[in-house]
Amino acid sequence: MKNVLFMGTPEFARYQLWSLLNHPEWNVVGVVTQPDRPAGRKMKPQPTPVKTLALEQGVPVLETSGSVDELIPILKSWKPDVALVVAFGKILSKNFLEEFRSLNIHASLLPRWRGAAPIQRAIMAGDTKTGVCLQIMTEQLDAGDIIGCREVDILPSMNACDLHDILMKKSPELFHEMKAYLEGKLRPKPQSSEGVTYASKIKKEEGEIDWSKENNQIFCQIRGLALGPGTFTFFRGKKLKIHRGEPVECVQELPGKVVAVTKDDFTVACGKGALRILEVQEASKKRMWVSEFLKGHNISVGDVLGGNKHV
Repeated sequence: MKNVLFMGTPEFARYQLWSLLNHPEWNVVGVVTQPDRPAGRKMKPQPTPVKTLALEQGVPVLETSGSVDELIPILKSWKPDVALVVAFGKILSKNFLEEFRSLNIHASLLPRWRGAAPIQRAIMAGDTKTGVCLQIMTEQLDAGDIIGCREVDILPSMNACDLHDILMKKSPELFHEMKAYLEGKLRPKPQSSEGVTYASKIKKEEGEIDWSKENNQIFCQIRGLALGPGTFTFFRGKKLKIHRGEPVECVQELPGKVVAVTKDDFTVACGKGALRILEVQEASKKRMWVSEFLKGHNISVGDVLGGNKHV
């Protein structure tokens, strides 16, 4: 049985911790996570998903908003064989990496999509495959040697929430390679220097739809940003979130122009093709199917979406 120091923060990491805790070959000696953050309508401090699970299972928990180096003396006393890092959200120092054998589960097929938002960026780029990789941590971001990977197809029906859950549940399969590596039975492979891309952090302004883009680009944008912050446009001066749509063929029209309306959807022209809108959400209201939205809103062929709230 190997002793594991687990470092992670969100739900994706919580699932990996749960899997370790329920695996007979691993002993989680302690957890490091980020501090409680305000959340919900009342903005009360809430523990991270990883912290919540660790406390429920009686696992020691440490939090840090600064450098993890300040925790090293305590972490050494836990005597871990390996530090497993999953969506921790903080850069680990050279000092830490020299002190502990550190591995990382990353949600992409490295070297593609190193960085903060690999799931979203893969879908937004129109990738048809992605996966999860177990890598050795280095000072360079997500550039370590690869111990193991699992590949997953990205289907047109998947959005980032779907893909997140698929990859989350696929990741524990990598514990097999982690065990073999720690026992000296598996040799890691260096990452290729070709095909390196970076998945930068998602910015809120990326959610606004530019109707002059091709319909497939907008389709991928909507699916990719489903994890947050979501996509939006403006309709009659008010923000309208677009949660679901599908690309369709269309005779070239003014981008943003409504070219068809039925009782269940409306179709908007893009720079190439069009997008049939199926699910939307007004500000401060619940998301709804367009069939419901149209009962309270008169949308006609010729209406134009886009612009900004000041128009």
